[in-house]
Amino acid sequence: MAQDSLQVAAPAADPIDQLDPRDFILIKNARVHNLKNLSVALPRNKFIVVTGLSGSGKSSLAFDTLYAEGQRMYVESLSSYARQFLGRMDKPDVDYIRGISPAIAIEQKVSIKNNRSTVGTSTEVYDYLKLLFARVGRTYSPVSGEQVRKDTVADVVDSLFSLPDGTRMMLLAPLLPSEEGRPMSKELDLLLQKGYSRVVVNGETEFIEDLIGEGKPEVKGDVYIMIDRAVIRPGDEDLQFRLSDSVQTAFFEGHGACIVQLDNERRTFSDKFELDGIVFEEPNVNFFSFNNPYGACKTCEGFGSVLGIDEDLVIPDKSLTVYEGAIAPWRTDKQSEWLKPLLKNGIRFDFPIHRPYNELSEAEKQLLWKGNKYFDGLDKYFKWVSEQTHKIQYRVLQSRYRGRTTCPDCRGTRLRHDAQYVKIDGRSITDLVLLPISEAVEFFNNLNLTEHEAKVAERLVTEVTNRLSYLNRVGLGYLTLNRLSSTLSGGESQRISLATSLGSALVGSMYILDEPSIGLHPKDAEQLIGVLRSLQQLGNTVVVVEHEDKMMEQADQIIDIGPEAGSGGGTLVFQGSYDELLQDEASYTGRYLSGQLEVPVPRTRRPWRNALEVTGARENNLKNLDVKFPLNVMTVVTGVSGSGKSTLIRRILAPAVLKQLGGGAGEATGKFDRLLGVQGQVSHVEFVDQNPIGKSSRSNPVTYVKAYDAIRSLFAEQPLAKARGLKPSHFSFNVEGGRCEVCQGEGQVKIEMQFMADIYLTCEACNGHKFKQDILEIKYKEKGIDEILEMTVEDAVTFFADQPKIVERLRPLYEVGLGYIRLGQSANTLSGGEAQRVKLASFLTKGATLQQDKILFIFDEPSTGLHFHDISKLMTALNALVEQGNSVLIIEHNMDIIKCADWIIDLGPEGGINGGHLLFEGTPEEMLKLKDTNSTARFLAEKL
Repeated sequence: MAQDSLQVAAPAADPIDQLDPRDFILIKNARVHNLKNLSVALPRNKFIVVTGLSGSGKSSLAFDTLYAEGQRMYVESLSSYARQFLGRMDKPDVDYIRGISPAIAIEQKVSIKNNRSTVGTSTEVYDYLKLLFARVGRTYSPVSGEQVRKDTVADVVDSLFSLPDGTRMMLLAPLLPSEEGRPMSKELDLLLQKGYSRVVVNGETEFIEDLIGEGKPEVKGDVYIMIDRAVIRPGDEDLQFRLSDSVQTAFFEGHGACIVQLDNERRTFSDKFELDGIVFEEPNVNFFSFNNPYGACKTCEGFGSVLGIDEDLVIPDKSLTVYEGAIAPWRTDKQSEWLKPLLKNGIRFDFPIHRPYNELSEAEKQLLWKGNKYFDGLDKYFKWVSEQTHKIQYRVLQSRYRGRTTCPDCRGTRLRHDAQYVKIDGRSITDLVLLPISEAVEFFNNLNLTEHEAKVAERLVTEVTNRLSYLNRVGLGYLTLNRLSSTLSGGESQRISLATSLGSALVGSMYILDEPSIGLHPKDAEQLIGVLRSLQQLGNTVVVVEHEDKMMEQADQIIDIGPEAGSGGGTLVFQGSYDELLQDEASYTGRYLSGQLEVPVPRTRRPWRNALEVTGARENNLKNLDVKFPLNVMTVVTGVSGSGKSTLIRRILAPAVLKQLGGGAGEATGKFDRLLGVQGQVSHVEFVDQNPIGKSSRSNPVTYVKAYDAIRSLFAEQPLAKARGLKPSHFSFNVEGGRCEVCQGEGQVKIEMQFMADIYLTCEACNGHKFKQDILEIKYKEKGIDEILEMTVEDAVTFFADQPKIVERLRPLYEVGLGYIRLGQSANTLSGGEAQRVKLASFLTKGATLQQDKILFIFDEPSTGLHFHDISKLMTALNALVEQGNSVLIIEHNMDIIKCADWIIDLGPEGGINGGHLLFEGTPEEMLKLKDTNSTARFLAEKL
């Protein structure tokens, strides 16, 4: 009876327990961060999109639960020796995860800052290229264009046995003068001691004994040692062995040279790698490595650029004529003495002193630098300045015009000059790294190799072709392998990581991607979906955290986490197909996709009067553009990936404005002619990118927006705090006083393990609360300072409703869609998009003080990590900046943001060499008229 009653009381079995881990990856009751006992079954080998509002728990599920467990299980399987080199992984807070596969995460990483890292090295393509050129590259002489060969013993013997039967031959080695300067008689005597009996002097065979001895004159002319002589009998194996020995001896005695003398012909062989009087280096892997002193260019030491006189600094405004003062250093009274001979004598050699610099021919520009008999050019002028650098004013003058210029010796490829002599199918490694990837793929697909070379290079060519074609397929065909990693946008960096993972072609793994569509125009996103599909079809589970509607449309399954963000999120709102999601009323995603909700389009577009004008922009792939950037409105720069948006804004506009305002001295500016409209219209530039808001784990949002100062002051005013004599500084975890001194306000202590990775344990003294006990006893509305730091922004705004000073600082965080982040959340746990929005909030908090300033705000893809619902909040915040009298310029592909712009600048039509043209500038409504001919207009038409 008792047994029966127990059975009745047993809880109903959870449906997830009934599923087979061979068909599903099962997560039961995940409680990581804000997840609320979330259980979900992910079908294996499918393409799954995880979506939801920003802060709803998508990344907590995908990265902090799924990836963390996959990685932890892999690390646990290694030996303790191997584990010491890997980070220690905490077990996610979850009942169980079953059926998990090895996990690979491709996250939104802000690009690498190492100035030696290139697209080629970071994708490993360059490693295979080096090996390929070392194995099958052929060296060609730059003098004659002939292939440089090195003769082997086998080559000489094969040549001898190809002669007709009965051919008489002599094998000779040149007798070279000794380095010690010994007389020839002494050399001949030494030969006799070695066992040689004959030499050939000036074409005559002589016995050595007859040439030396008392009273004999010194031998003069060319002397050759006779190593062997024979009559060729093809098929005679003994003779073949003997001659092989003799040829080896001839190479040794002749210091690499061996001569075959026939009756009427002399053939010279060399085992040195030389031709046309030049000794070449034999290719090896280090010969093609710019990170190795052996392979690096001697001029720029493997950096690709040298410090020299920068033409753009010497002639900053290329629309001026020489007469109007185009040459900046010759504008002063004293230095204009160098200019006068040119102005006076220009007519004698037909030099146009009244023609703008950018309209001069290449020969005329060269003349300005080289000079002639009538005047000294700029080169001679700067040589004279460098000779005067013992005087401080000339040192300052020289530094003003120095900058980094492309190394002339290696064309910016960083490799030693003679690496260009080694070629495969007519192209050197320097040619290949300067080719756009789309063209490099074609080269390798049509590669012509001999049968032997093809066998040697087969594996290497396969690896190179695979990796290049993946780079091309993820929409990066416009990049070159030589492009510096530090100059890539965040989206490009992530797609390079994706292509690198694809290149390794794993099977049975779980790929977890964080918004791979970042930085991609909708046109390119379609191609990316195909790449992810092929990864899934190999037999992998592909989980993508994404907000892109096209990505959701193509997914096998969509998982929507929510319904709200932060403490209002963390539950499974929806799981199923795209069509089912459109019918779901509970999901914000479904309602936006079905059109029930939408990001509102502004009723009117703001008119503008003033603009910044850039003329002659021609950095990277820009085709001599003249562009106007309107002020006091919201402008969006768009175009397909690689069309030149980042180059135009990050390399030209931002640094050029900064320099005109007296800052950014060390920053290189891209090539352009002139910038107009800054003075009186812009007071400073704020580039709001996705770099972290702080490098230290102590940096957090509440300190960044300066709200923590007011919170500390509030706690210091509490009666108990006053009674204990506590100051605001006692409530800081950054300085001594109130913080726990055992963990120094970190909440964790690091334990150094001798043979394993360091581990972090919760501090026993403060139990992770970061403060001393007497500080924690100070309460405001029943909450201590540690509990305040654990609050979300949204909760804190409500909690501090009666403290306008604090709310004023925190509200902008809520308004930019960050209501879900915790006040004390470590800055290094924020994504790139979150870091960018924290910076935006900090500017909004300064709103009142910024009223009198005219700031140009530049945003790089602010839609990163944003759900449709959050974009509405973001647009409100960006419009607030414009209403305060500032100008907002956004690099963006998201159509919901583009449709809200006052002005659109569209670049294209393609990426890379086929990009860099100005396709359109005007309002979104005007752009719609181009929907049949313009990619951006076609996608914009769906939204407007």
